[in-house]
Amino acid sequence: MTDTTARVHELNLYRQYFDLVAAGTKTIEVRVKYPHLAGLAAGDIIRFRIKGTDETCEVKVKRVAEYPNFEALLDGEGPSNVNPTATRDQQLTNIRTIYGPEKEILGALAIEMKRLT
Repeated sequence: MTDTTARVHELNLYRQYFDLVAAGTKTIEVRVKYPHLAGLAAGDIIRFRIKGTDETCEVKVKRVAEYPNFEALLDGEGPSNVNPTATRDQQLTNIRTIYGPEKEILGALAIEMKRLT
C-alpha cells in the first residue's frame, strides 16, 4: 500500500515575496539545494510563513528543477516567473544578498508552484 498523502514543508519567506506568492503572480520560488529540500517533489505542499508571524500561504509544488547557479535558473525559468516586479539583474542581486557564494555553489532549485485557495 502506498501513501498518497502530500508532504507538507514549512519555509520562511520575506514579506515582499510572500505577497507575490499570495497574489499568485510569483510562480517560481528560488532556493539553495540544501539537503533538507532534496526530497521536495511535485504534489508536495509548501506552507510559507513570514518569519515571526502567524501569517501563512500554502502552495502545491508542480515541478522542481535543479540548476548549477542562480543565473542559469533565472535564464531557464524566466525572471518574470520568479519576481514579476523586478528586472533580471535586480533579482540576481537580491537572491545573492540572501544567499552568499558559499550557498550558491550547492546549486539552485526552481520550485514551480500553484497557490492553493
